[in-house]
Amino acid sequence: IKCGKNRVAKLMRENNIAAKTKRKFKATTNSKHSYPVAPNILNQDFTATKPNQIWVADITYIPTDEGWLYLAAIVDLFQRKVVGWAMDSTMTKQLCIDALKQAIGRSKPARGLIHHSDRGVQYASNEYKNVLKNNGITQSMSRRGNCYDNACMESFFGTLKTELIYLTRFKTRAEAQLAIFEYIEAFYNRIRLHSKLGYRSPVDFEKLSKTA
Repeated sequence: IKCGKNRVAKLMRENNIAAKTKRKFKATTNSKHSYPVAPNILNQDFTATKPNQIWVADITYIPTDEGWLYLAAIVDLFQRKVVGWAMDSTMTKQLCIDALKQAIGRSKPARGLIHHSDRGVQYASNEYKNVLKNNGITQSMSRRGNCYDNACMESFFGTLKTELIYLTRFKTRAEAQLAIFEYIEAFYNRIRLHSKLGYRSPVDFEKLSKTA
């Protein structure tokens, strides 16, 4: 049947059909380094009873026609809110430090907060550890090659990719950055309902906890 691509696209939209995007793979964890690693304090216990008690952090990648875009994010386990994030074309320790500094600036956590991540070189670097130490934050790291030790971050990135990344082809990194910013700040934190929060958004759950 002869048919133009615009006709196919129109029929797909009318019938709520989305193309399955090929998932590219890009390693984001380099644990082969000489930096000492922190103990696994969290030990897969993702229960937080108040804000700024436990943060989890990780890096993921987004394909664009210009090349990879890297996203470093930090989630507060109490209300499952993304409290800090940063994006760049390179996967450096500064990317992770920028996300951490944003989270600290926004949330102003008291001393004693636990920060959990994988044992990648970015999180094990002296510069990253110094930011944690200077703000009274205790570092925790996953065991080598165990994705379940940071399952909550894996879940967030999986949601982001399923609901946005796999459904969109980004021509530029700037286009991807704008879409991810809107997804995190306007949708995920404020609107998207979370089953772990009694089907409330992170912001609504946070507000409710303050009045309880």
